[in-house]
Amino acid sequence: MIAVHYFASIRESLGREQESIELPDEVNTVDKLIAHLAEKNGGNWDTVLNDGPVMVAVNHEMTDRSATLVAGDEVAFFPPVTGG
Repeated sequence: MIAVHYFASIRESLGREQESIELPDEVNTVDKLIAHLAEKNGGNWDTVLNDGPVMVAVNHEMTDRSATLVAGDEVAFFPPVTGG
């Protein structure tokens, strides 16, 4: 089981703040997680997680989509932060 959190505009677009997911064995990277979520949920999930700028953290560490996932991980998706 992994915990997935969605922040800011991503949360608003997907209509979900967080969830716990039991992953199939073949879903072992962030990229595969995104594909799994898009397939499972349909709608705009693929567009939101793949077409816009999305940052990813695994266990509170910034990472890229090739990061390996294991049971107990916490994954967060959020838009880039801008300042002014």
